Amino acid sequence: MQRNSESRQSALHAELVEQLRSSDAEGQDGSALFKATVVDANLKDVLLEVGPISQGVIPAEEFDELPAIGTTLQVAVVGREDGLWIFSAKQARALASWDEMEVGSLVKGRVIGVNKGGLELKVSGVDAFMPASQVALHHVEDLLSYAGQTLLAEVIEINTEKRRVVVSRRAVLQGEADEKRTETAGALVEGAVISGKVTRIEPFGAFVDIGGVEGLLHVSNISHERVEHPDEKLKKGQDVQVQVLKIEDGGRRIGLGMKQLEADPFEVALEKLHDDEIVTGKVQRLLDFGAFVELMPGVDGLLHVSQLGVGRVRSASEVLKVGEELSVRVVSIDPVSRRISLSRLDSRGALIGSEDAVDGEDIDRVVNESNAPIGTNLGSLFAALKKDPK
Repeated sequence: MQRNSESRQSALHAELVEQLRSSDAEGQDGSALFKATVVDANLKDVLLEVGPISQGVIPAEEFDELPAIGTTLQVAVVGREDGLWIFSAKQARALASWDEMEVGSLVKGRVIGVNKGGLELKVSGVDAFMPASQVALHHVEDLLSYAGQTLLAEVIEINTEKRRVVVSRRAVLQGEADEKRTETAGALVEGAVISGKVTRIEPFGAFVDIGGVEGLLHVSNISHERVEHPDEKLKKGQDVQVQVLKIEDGGRRIGLGMKQLEADPFEVALEKLHDDEIVTGKVQRLLDFGAFVELMPGVDGLLHVSQLGVGRVRSASEVLKVGEELSVRVVSIDPVSRRISLSRLDSRGALIGSEDAVDGEDIDRVVNESNAPIGTNLGSLFAALKKDPK
């Protein structure tokens, strides 16, 4: 049907062109459009003249306000009836817009329909389609919210045979975002502390708006404490202070951090913890080669499987469980590699808290309190221990 309509319209156009040529009239523009002059107008029709012997009409309903006599209009021929050509200014505008369109050009269109695939728009009389993926920078759940809106978009595809135009609002938004990002990134320096707002939360981190552009706050840079998922510490819309860690790819990749603005808990641990000190910790993770024990917020120590007990222990899960509190001895602290080695055994090799460990502590106490000289008989020390079993 559409092809038949286009063929008929093409034949009508050719007929009018021939008529204008035979009368040496001016006004034919060489395309599917003609220039016509308004010679009369009423509530039903607007009478037009195209050359001295060619007249036609346009339905008055095409106009919001009737044009004045003498006005020149651009029209397209759509039919012929009782010797009068039937013109359309509406179709002329669509044809003009179609001829002017090209890939990459910016157009404004009103949303006249919504379906699962995207938005249907009218762009200066031309039907256009905007796929759902091209509506915004991010996925849009409710496309109906765009109904009736006028959107600025970029033409990304033109199919002249099917008279199909595909447009993208995302391309326009991306261009604006890139321009804003370049401007903002140019004013940023690594190490700067700035304010931002959390816009999105993903398993790997949170995106933070820092003045019209987004930076990534990776989950590992949220806190010195272990964070499994960003939503443990952050929520969408939250205002945060962040430090700019890196700016790459012309500002397209901006890395941010929060834990860098907090006191380093490992430095605090260096001041509070000492070798051979017995401390209490909580089991955070169990692995085959040992367990990580939290000694204070943000500070873990490794309790190697060889230090879990007196006998042979093949796996940490045999003797420990996550969340369990236990006493451990600080074996060593390496400030360079930021590692703390722990043991459940005291310096004598006894399990901390066991009877053997308590007896060893008592012997040390008696030796220290008795001020016994080197070489004192061990039996005398045990005798002293029995007299004073504190």
